[in-house]
Amino acid sequence: MTHRSNYLNARVSGRLLLVVLAFALPSLALAQTNKQKQAAVEDPIFTEYRGVQIGWLADDVRKKLGDPASKGDEQDFYMFGEKESAQFQYDKATKKVVAISVDFMNGASTVITPEQVFGSDIEAKPDGSKWKLIRYPKAGCWVSYSRTAGNTPIITVTIQKITTAQ
Repeated sequence: MTHRSNYLNARVSGRLLLVVLAFALPSLALAQTNKQKQAAVEDPIFTEYRGVQIGWLADDVRKKLGDPASKGDEQDFYMFGEKESAQFQYDKATKKVVAISVDFMNGASTVITPEQVFGSDIEAKPDGSKWKLIRYPKAGCWVSYSRTAGNTPIITVTIQKITTAQ
């Protein structure tokens, strides 16, 4: 009787192990797929706006884009028509671009899309708004996309250097 009981316990244990593996293996495969996707996203797609990138000197930005609507030691503000604006933030010490933030008001002729920023669309919330931020540690920056809700949305795309606290 003990022999039969051990046999049944072994069969039950074996089946239990199969059930556990049936649930665990897809999870492990999904985790591996997510790691592969993360590795594939080491560099941002959106790296510049109107030819200007993080790390440019303030003087080079002004040469490329002309005189800003508002000029400062740490930030310039540009207007490109009535429906598109951009801010360039500079490091106080080096005068290099550390952040670029672009706003598109409703009706702007050229609007940056989530596909141009991340390579795919972003799922809209029930109110129509969208938001996503991805950090790119290898590239030393983060990129975000935001679309407000409503019939007259404002779209903001930002790329910013990752700084470490000192």
